[in-house]
Amino acid sequence: MKKATFLILPFAALMALASCGEKAPYVEPDMSRDDSKVASTLYVNKIENIPEGFIMGMDASSVIAEEASGVKYYDFDGKEADVFETLSKAGINTIRVRIWNDPYDSNGKGYGGGNNDLAKAIEIGKRATKYKMRLLVDFHYSDFWADPAKQQAPKAWVGMNIEEKQEALYKFTKESLQALQDNNIAVGMVQIGNETNGGHMAGETRFTYFSALVNQGSKAVREVYPKALVAVHFANPEKTGNYADYAKKLDENHVDYDVFGSSYYPYWHGTLDNLSTVLDGIAKTYSKKVMVLETSYAYTTENTDFWGNTIGESGYDTKAYPFTIAGQANNVWNITNTVVNKMSNGIGICYWEGTWISVGTDSYDANKLLWEKYGSGWASSYAKSYDPEDAGKFYGGCAVENQAMFDETGHPLESLKVFNLMRHGNITEKYIDGIEDANLSKYTYEEFTLPSTVNVIYNDNSREAIPVKWDDFDIEAAKAKGNGKYDIQGTAGGKEVHCYLTILEKNFLENFGFETGSLGPWKLTFNNDIPQSNSYVVKVTKENPQTGEYNMNFWANDPDTLDFNIEQDVEGLEPGVYKFQASLMGGGANNSPAEADKQDIYIYAKLNGVEVARKDAEISSYNVWKDFLIENLQIKAGDKLTVGVHVASTQAGVWGSIDDCMVNYVRAL
Repeated sequence: MKKATFLILPFAALMALASCGEKAPYVEPDMSRDDSKVASTLYVNKIENIPEGFIMGMDASSVIAEEASGVKYYDFDGKEADVFETLSKAGINTIRVRIWNDPYDSNGKGYGGGNNDLAKAIEIGKRATKYKMRLLVDFHYSDFWADPAKQQAPKAWVGMNIEEKQEALYKFTKESLQALQDNNIAVGMVQIGNETNGGHMAGETRFTYFSALVNQGSKAVREVYPKALVAVHFANPEKTGNYADYAKKLDENHVDYDVFGSSYYPYWHGTLDNLSTVLDGIAKTYSKKVMVLETSYAYTTENTDFWGNTIGESGYDTKAYPFTIAGQANNVWNITNTVVNKMSNGIGICYWEGTWISVGTDSYDANKLLWEKYGSGWASSYAKSYDPEDAGKFYGGCAVENQAMFDETGHPLESLKVFNLMRHGNITEKYIDGIEDANLSKYTYEEFTLPSTVNVIYNDNSREAIPVKWDDFDIEAAKAKGNGKYDIQGTAGGKEVHCYLTILEKNFLENFGFETGSLGPWKLTFNNDIPQSNSYVVKVTKENPQTGEYNMNFWANDPDTLDFNIEQDVEGLEPGVYKFQASLMGGGANNSPAEADKQDIYIYAKLNGVEVARKDAEISSYNVWKDFLIENLQIKAGDKLTVGVHVASTQAGVWGSIDDCMVNYVRAL
């Protein structure tokens, strides 16, 4: 698809074109509807106190590319229907759509991900308005995906200074919004940037520059859609202090905005209690509205388009909900209840890309042709001219079709009805929807048995302990082998269940799992002159521990920043042979893998200050913990043993965790 011509016309010419012919006056849609008699098999408790006008949003940015690829959508009666009508009838009152400045290469080939330019937004906006829904406009101010790891400036803005970029952002925002209004599209909210962690946006990394850019976008919104809310959008609420710092800097820089919005994916972003605490604090301190601008949840682990999914069964031993239709609905219910009843000024929730499904189920080759031609995959090969290191290498299909609210044939899932049902409740028969796995961490000298019960999860998200029968497992033999991890299968309630058992030997390290909540005897050393900041953090947190509640966590938003050591001295050991082991896990931005060729990670051991052993280590993907071991450390009387972990990476957005470091006695000399 070619670029829309109004994207490159000057503002005066755009307005002249818009004024040609007679146009109906802009009218706000009638948002009222009767959703009190929805029939459903979902078990949904009524959420009290949902205010009138509460935003029930759905990001549907990929619909146009999906339909061009041959996807058909159906209503709940099995009849082919406009997907926006189905969404409206299901209780959605706001459609979110991203806008990229110029998502095409020099030959007019789209980068993919929906090829979401202004023309797509206008088409989606017309259909949303037709079915009494407002548009939530999500400006990325990039030509392709913008997120915490990537905030690349549009091609046309490269080389601009900050003053020129402010003018360009204002002009692009105003012209885009004016085009939407000239098409009688109801816009209720405008995002100035997408997941702009640390104040990174449009190639800028200084918060003062970010603030100036946001104010230019806000100015444009106020001029074209004065009743629309202006939102800022960040991710990673689980990272301690980040949101409070962002809100403080927004206030100090006198940024004009109405809504502090957050992404919240339960796989990565901590607990709902933490989310409510963080956003409620911002709402009360700065008198801002708050909402969840992105969330989603898998209803299945199945991959239907021959392209790997972001979320699946592998590597996810614990989940907030079962990967089922009821689990998906319960994710929406719990977030909505949190926003409504546990936050001040909570105004809404928006589900991300619930309409992005497989373009075909026949073959990878057939789907690839569609992804490339219509941009219905997450990225096409043409994106390499703009984003060579990510999209240019890993382009392909949809990685989130198992988190959509339509199945692979385009029929709506029962979970889509949750948006209506939350207002009124729908009590049905309860059934077991899933079973929680058990997790145990025990020392070799402890006497223990496997748990006699596990929790079943019902379709109403309640839990109850039921008996479990484990497969034969010799605990004493496992203890005799020393440090080890075991996946023990069992049966409960007629379903398969797992016990993930970790065996630990006597450990001569103090605070080996950082369970004091601090470094304790560990020494942290930075090997460069880059201080910790909101985009470079190494600290003890509760984020992603392997065992217990704490671990050492690190994160570097910018490239070429991560480079540190942690180490601990161990004195007074009895003579003998010892071993040192440490566990690491991590990945790249947005659940992408950590790049091995950009890592310099290893564990090491010193005797009396001299390094005697080193073992290469690595991080790969979320929740994929790996153990790294140094053996045959021969300790004599009076020796001081020092053990440590060195972590360095040049990758932007890289992050990880260190946990369960162990020094164990093996045998006499």
